[in-house]
Amino acid sequence: MYASAAAAARTQDRLVEEYAPLVKRIAYHMLARLPASVQVEDLIQAGMLGLLEAARKFDHGKGASFETYAGIRIRGAMLDDVRKGDWAPRSVHRNTRLVSSAIRAVEARVGRDAKDHEVAAELDMSLEEYHAILGDTAGSRLFSFDELLEAGAPGEAEAEASPFEGLEDARFREALAEAIDKLPERERLILSLYYDEELNLKEIGAVLGVSESRVSQLHSQCAARLRARMADWRDD
Repeated sequence: MYASAAAAARTQDRLVEEYAPLVKRIAYHMLARLPASVQVEDLIQAGMLGLLEAARKFDHGKGASFETYAGIRIRGAMLDDVRKGDWAPRSVHRNTRLVSSAIRAVEARVGRDAKDHEVAAELDMSLEEYHAILGDTAGSRLFSFDELLEAGAPGEAEAEASPFEGLEDARFREALAEAIDKLPERERLILSLYYDEELNLKEIGAVLGVSESRVSQLHSQCAARLRARMADWRDD
């Protein structure tokens, strides 16, 4: 038993050493979309704790690669650390909910993607005021989209998890993938460039031929649209 525990500890140490650079890469990628008050050193510290937890809990028999599993745990640890800072004022959270509700109402009524001016009208504000709200909520939406993606990720109580939770997680991810596939083409492209290609907002703006602030607005609106379309799932 002692030999087995020692071998497991060596494996954990090896994984932590090998994937420590992943923590730094994720930290700098996330830093670009978080408030200026967030320090990269804090993200790295939180991410290392997530990596340690991943190395301790990873099950090689479940099929997923360690990098994929660790990435989820690292990002989750960083997001938890950011949330503890409670940097976003209540008005940001309130406006985020209002935008998602307005998008949902418009799309239910017109049966297609809600356009900027339609959402603004639903909120009884000018297009400029609506874009200003998107700008204010950009940071919140950027990391909250990560939270949406990570919903259903293995949690602290996974050892006692119901046998149906894995199925529910798979269904959620299928529903989320379907919702993403139905996004407007430009919003899908922004998500792909940001999350898959790991371009920053300025680089995406250069690809699309728009300003960095406009990319931020579109990303914020995209996340609000996804939350609106996934509302029934969350309510269930």
